Amino acid sequence: MDGTPRPPASPAQALSAMDHLIAAHLIGQQELARRLGLNVTDLTCFAFVLEAGQDLLTAGDLAARAHVTTGAVTGILNRLERAGYVTRRPDPADRRRVRVAAVPEAVSRVEAVYAGHYQRLTALFADYSPGELAIITDWFTRATALAHDYLEKLNRNDPEEEC
Repeated sequence: MDGTPRPPASPAQALSAMDHLIAAHLIGQQELARRLGLNVTDLTCFAFVLEAGQDLLTAGDLAARAHVTTGAVTGILNRLERAGYVTRRPDPADRRRVRVAAVPEAVSRVEAVYAGHYQRLTALFADYSPGELAIITDWFTRATALAHDYLEKLNRNDPEEEC
């Protein structure tokens, strides 16, 4: 597929479109979290657990990815465990640490809630050529790195550092 001709866009239009996408997804995440009996932070942390797959995260790994304190991640894990989303397993290399595993039934529940949306996104991506998808993927990857860098600067709360 060669892709569909696209109208020209300025950086300002692209930023506006991105802002609208982020807003729609934030609202969507809140609704999906509500349907799953979670809050958005807990759902996001569960997504990090899912993404890790068999390479189970430690509580510290999860805290770093979610940009929360280790104390906050303890509360998140307590809620996720009570709700049946994760289990904690001793780290085989260091029994003082725990690793976090997703509960298979919870994975199925979350996948079912997201399935329709991901099917629609997959259909949307089918409208783009492999070269366009490479550009989209590159942009998402680089924009995510910029967002993480920005978040780290905000978390340092250094008045001398420009954010």
